[in-house]
Amino acid sequence: MTSNETAKHGPGGAGTGAHGAGPDIDQETLLQHEKDTLTHTPVHLMELEAVGKHYGNIIALTEVTMAVDMGRVTCVLGDNGAGKSTLIKIIAGLHQHDEGTFKIMGEERRLGSPREALDAGIAAVYQDLAVVGLMPIWRNFFLGSEITIGRGPFRRLDVKRMKEVTKSELAQMGIDLRDVEQPVGQLSGGERQCVAIARAVHFGAKALILDEPTAALGVKQSGVVLRYILQARDRGLGVIFITHNPHHAYPVGDRFLLLKRGKSIGYYDKKDITLEELTAQMAGGAELAELAHELEAMGGHGELVDQVQAEVAETTGQTPR
Repeated sequence: MTSNETAKHGPGGAGTGAHGAGPDIDQETLLQHEKDTLTHTPVHLMELEAVGKHYGNIIALTEVTMAVDMGRVTCVLGDNGAGKSTLIKIIAGLHQHDEGTFKIMGEERRLGSPREALDAGIAAVYQDLAVVGLMPIWRNFFLGSEITIGRGPFRRLDVKRMKEVTKSELAQMGIDLRDVEQPVGQLSGGERQCVAIARAVHFGAKALILDEPTAALGVKQSGVVLRYILQARDRGLGVIFITHNPHHAYPVGDRFLLLKRGKSIGYYDKKDITLEELTAQMAGGAELAELAHELEAMGGHGELVDQVQAEVAETTGQTPR
């Protein structure tokens, strides 16, 4: 798919299409109470239009456009230095964008802090999870938002209630942990990610940002996390899944934003791109093909040209000539 073709797949598109396996979620139903006050039409949960961020003379992000809707997973893909972290920080209120517009429920916003983002229903689960390993699961679940009973000097933690809620919320997300007294440090990486997701859902998140949740996990644990991403989607959350792995993104994603060196190199609905095409875009198949052509035109060494052409074939699925 060419860059010209991507233009028609703007933020308004949605749906799993022929390549997707997710449920067909009715956006009109999800958004019936979330309408623009002037036009009375459904609006995106979040929408970024030509957003950019500069650090002095360094352009970290430029001209990035994407949308997030309830009951949809938007995947942001790119290698290290692509601009994924900068994008997360803008959405989560850690940094403010310098150009473009950022709207939440149709209202233009410039979030000044993570607290503002949380108040707007945006929760971020970072790769280095903010958990206390020696504390039990229930304590981490309510850390900073503890339930208390009593007043004044007689005020104390409602431990029984917090344990009940933790167990119930985890069960609703399909997370089967027999003992919430277990220290969170004893959980696998995938289980810790899932506890963080369940916590965000419980505390009212409408949009959930997941920063490389499968990066340090094995195949089995990655599968567990991907399943809980679908659980969050099916509960109506808008999920932003940050990853460098198209094989993790494609099974759960509804939209795909590809970043490279701070710029968007593609924005697709799932129905408009296959896993093979997504992988080729990530692997830089077009750049390899251009390199092979230049080497050949310059009379490059035959073996070197053949090697580059073989890499092109591997990333694009084409037969080397």
